[in-house]
Amino acid sequence: MSEQDVEAREQGASKWSKVERIKDASRQLRGTIAEALTDGTPRFSEENVQVLKFHGVYQQDDRDLRKALKQEGKERAYRMMVRTRIPGGVLNADQYLQFDRLADLYGGGQLRITTRQTFQLHYILKQNLKETIRGIHEVLLTTLGGCGDQVRNTICCAAPHSGPFYDQVREDLRTLVNAFAAKTNAYHEIWLDGERLQLDDGVEEEPLYGRTYLPRKFKIAFAYEGDNCCDVYSNDIGVVAHRAGDAVAGYTLLVGGGMGRTASDKQTHPALAKPFAFVPPSALLDVCTAILKVQRDFGNRADRKFARMKYLLEERGLDWFRSQVEASCGTTLQPPRALVWGSSEDHLGSHTDEAGQGYIGIFVESGRVRDTPEVALKSVLRDVVEKYRPTVRLTTQQNLILADLTVDEVKEIEQMLTDAGVPLAEDLAQTRTASMACVAMPTCGLAIAESERVFPEVVRAFEALQAELGIPDVPISLRMTGCPNGCARPYIAEIGFVGRVLGKYDIYLGASPDGTRVNTPFREMIPLADLAEALRPALTAFARGRQEGERFGDYVHRVGIDALRSLHAVRVKV
Repeated sequence: MSEQDVEAREQGASKWSKVERIKDASRQLRGTIAEALTDGTPRFSEENVQVLKFHGVYQQDDRDLRKALKQEGKERAYRMMVRTRIPGGVLNADQYLQFDRLADLYGGGQLRITTRQTFQLHYILKQNLKETIRGIHEVLLTTLGGCGDQVRNTICCAAPHSGPFYDQVREDLRTLVNAFAAKTNAYHEIWLDGERLQLDDGVEEEPLYGRTYLPRKFKIAFAYEGDNCCDVYSNDIGVVAHRAGDAVAGYTLLVGGGMGRTASDKQTHPALAKPFAFVPPSALLDVCTAILKVQRDFGNRADRKFARMKYLLEERGLDWFRSQVEASCGTTLQPPRALVWGSSEDHLGSHTDEAGQGYIGIFVESGRVRDTPEVALKSVLRDVVEKYRPTVRLTTQQNLILADLTVDEVKEIEQMLTDAGVPLAEDLAQTRTASMACVAMPTCGLAIAESERVFPEVVRAFEALQAELGIPDVPISLRMTGCPNGCARPYIAEIGFVGRVLGKYDIYLGASPDGTRVNTPFREMIPLADLAEALRPALTAFARGRQEGERFGDYVHRVGIDALRSLHAVRVKV
């Protein structure tokens, strides 16, 4: 940074948001968390709540109980959510079984697979928080970096490909993960009883992040060109690998993606990352570090609604951003390569990889791994992992892959799943397997409407409508969130439902099936029970007028959102 830029940043510190001040005073993420763990109360202070996010912990409460507890004059039923950092979503058998055990001990008997390829444990009491995090550490995983204003869990296509090209991409992913992990000793001090450092004003534990870390959360995704199963454009940095025989020819970098928006502020919006540069593998770390530094130094620290890197790019422009990155890493960037996408579908069903090993992708509705009277998903997965010891791969579409198996073992696992009531992916409609929903009620404090708990009924109503219209086998991606924050990436679904108020949703239509185009607002404030019927005119028109092989999102884009709105208006008038 120039002297003028440094001076401007120092002047800007006087306008920092409250969260920035909390980070600055946290002593590199220590706060008073250690003391609060033994104070005998069920919750943390507001300041510690903000610092805890960097440790992968959100303080929540059971919102189903709020009203009754308030009437009784009691405090909220506080519970903690713990999110782990699992780079690329890859777990060995022991790690998976440890999460299964921790879920039973402290997490209400269930696991949730997130859209960032990791596990969340909910319903954890404050008194059990330390033991939960220690249990995760015992299998060589961490929650540090699961949340907070830092680089979060770095994701990648979950398909268990085999060969030197894929090995190199995974190695480059691990290099970025290690470089961008927080270096503070606070995590070990608080949760693992590590030796405490004696800090003073001259101690700097975070050579990259500094005292205030990043202005906002920062997301990185790796993808193999042609396969956009991980929605690479929705990330702050998208890293797309190009192949040259068995080697990595280099990476096209995309910058500035992000799904979040604030309903009350029309200037906030989702955005897809823009093509930025092509870099050889040897330059990947330096260029990504430079991108991170530009966001660190120039991102908005006064208004968190505009703190994501997408807004910095919009404010300053891509040319300015490129010049800053080039100055930081000391190189002239090459133009990005053109990208071609063949699929964005998840890797479900039974397959063999390039080395002839078998794997099976299992659909997990809304990412919830639990047992119900009808489907013993959690139990059968535990039995399978104990017996066959597969590598477990979590996907960015909330599903799960069991890999490194023989073909015969895959067949045996299919039978075990069937016996437990777990449907195989090939037996489900593609619309269902393309669906995603965020957690929302009753645990998420941001939710203003239901999502995960009601979404299965919405999907089934939509499937019935498709069948009635004669298009049951046409896949249509459906995604629902309980607020505009966009955790299930509804703005790049062919149909997105976004909670507006309790019981009502805005509908978005027309994203491209390959994840390269956001959708458009279609209708507002639609009651939950009417969501499928609200789409009947548009789906009817699609069934009658689609071109051969055309997907719904592309049809909407071709005919235009106004034409579909007019169909609805005519139907209402009639």
